[in-house]
Amino acid sequence: MRKFLLLLLLWAGSVHAQTIWVSGAVEDSITHRPVAGVTVSIVDDTTRVLTNAFGLFRITIPSTVAQLLFTREGYRPLQMKVNATDRLLITLAPIRKALDAIALAKASARTRQNSNPNYGNVGMGIHAFYNETYGTTYENKFTRAQTQPVSVFAVDVDRAAYSNIRRFLRLKEPVPVDAVRIEEMVNYFHYNYPLPPEGKTMAVYSHYTTCPWEPGHRLLQIALRAKALQTDSLPPSNLVFLIDVSGSMGVPNKLPLLQAAFRILVNNLRPVDKVAIVAYAGTPGIKLPATAGDQKEKILNAIDNLSAGGATAGEAAIKMAYQIAVEQFIPDGNNRVILATDGDFNVGLTSDAEMEELIMEKKESGVLLTCLGFGMKNYKDSKLQSLSSKGNGNFAYIDDLEEASKVFAREFGSTLFTVARDVQTEVTFNPAMVKSYRLIGYENKVYETNTDASSKHNGGIVGSGHCAVAMYEIVPRDSMMAADSLLANISISYRHPLDTVLCTLETGVKANATAFDAAPDDCRFAAAVALLGMILRNSAYRGCGDTEMVSEIARRALGKDKEGYRQEFLKMVKQVRKMKR
Repeated sequence: MRKFLLLLLLWAGSVHAQTIWVSGAVEDSITHRPVAGVTVSIVDDTTRVLTNAFGLFRITIPSTVAQLLFTREGYRPLQMKVNATDRLLITLAPIRKALDAIALAKASARTRQNSNPNYGNVGMGIHAFYNETYGTTYENKFTRAQTQPVSVFAVDVDRAAYSNIRRFLRLKEPVPVDAVRIEEMVNYFHYNYPLPPEGKTMAVYSHYTTCPWEPGHRLLQIALRAKALQTDSLPPSNLVFLIDVSGSMGVPNKLPLLQAAFRILVNNLRPVDKVAIVAYAGTPGIKLPATAGDQKEKILNAIDNLSAGGATAGEAAIKMAYQIAVEQFIPDGNNRVILATDGDFNVGLTSDAEMEELIMEKKESGVLLTCLGFGMKNYKDSKLQSLSSKGNGNFAYIDDLEEASKVFAREFGSTLFTVARDVQTEVTFNPAMVKSYRLIGYENKVYETNTDASSKHNGGIVGSGHCAVAMYEIVPRDSMMAADSLLANISISYRHPLDTVLCTLETGVKANATAFDAAPDDCRFAAAVALLGMILRNSAYRGCGDTEMVSEIARRALGKDKEGYRQEFLKMVKQVRKMKR
């Protein structure tokens, strides 16, 4: 198969009675770009659907075998028999070699708008790049404060998108749009907002400034800082390393890097901690029973002796890992499964929905989940992101040993020790001051305010000392306002890790905006990272923002930058600029 093809599994499920769904992707046979607006119909049947902006479709068929007809103006019709066990990619031949690019772009835009009218949620299907998969998302749109003043989203500690984007840029490869999750880029960095007062779990900070890429707009930035647990007071850990040793892991940037990463983690263990190792390929096996953290040589030997080969039995391995974690459960401790894989499950449950259901069932045991992604070309970002969110967990992508050190050494506490769960942010805007607002990023973490999702408080988790940043772009009302007018009210809700009581933290934001250049370094640097994310997504909301603006803002907001991550960001911006030329 050629590179850059969209691959989507064609399957027939019997979950809902006898309904059989067929999914696929349609591309142009010459340009190999997705074709939007293709009519997919069943021969001798009235059922039909349209492909969305990414060329994806999903249609119900009456049996496991059917004749589908693909038609679109400007392309030759294609009729073919589909089988529920096939992997299918449809290519349509254009009637003329040079299609009207303007008309096609307009059609694509119309389909994009029609395919997801809410825009604030995950879209249909999975977007493939090489054979990597990413959950399709649509950018949050501007919402009128008069009709919907409340915005609710989950907060967590995922930062995988940033290191994954860095991997593409280092390889001088184009970054897949759906690999860009802006909140994970912003939250990759350490921010110097003060820790909460003694005895408090959370502290919230806000800055309301002008917007550098849209001068008539404003930016509201919210920072949530969690308390930092002292090293000597960290609870004992019951960890199960769930390691993928299937054949797809047998390359240098997968299993060997994984082994080096876990060596870093093991060196941070204490005598009160314990580790078990489950390795899985065709069948899972216990490579190390629960072992005290001070027996480092024994644990490291088990890690070093792992080798790759075979299929990927993810379902059975996950069940085994959770069983061990439950058997070794430490009350008031840090009980966690750490899954390390490229995400390419192919034995047992393989669909995202099935794996999510399994993880949601297992999280009721009180065992948390950390997902670590490795590798490229067949990396399944969509699956790992889904599993971590459903398993009360976090998600990181390890692209090199430096990133492993960051996750398991410098950020050991925030990675593995949770101080709050079910964390949600609810922002209520004042319609007298705000005409409309747009949450930047967090597309797959937004809750609809007219459903019961927010009342269930199924938010994310926040680790020890972690700082989560979110920002809204705001269109202010054209009216005179008092200096003390309220722009918005911020309410943070969360639970302590081992408690069911819901805690809340509230603060108000005044409507008088300060100049962006006068904002603190952390505020301006986070905005630069968000702008780069919009550029990588080719966002319609980036205004006059470009890579020059990103560099200028970031360069002036480097701050102390002890680890050099912000300087590295500037190098990434430079690479993006070269690729955009």
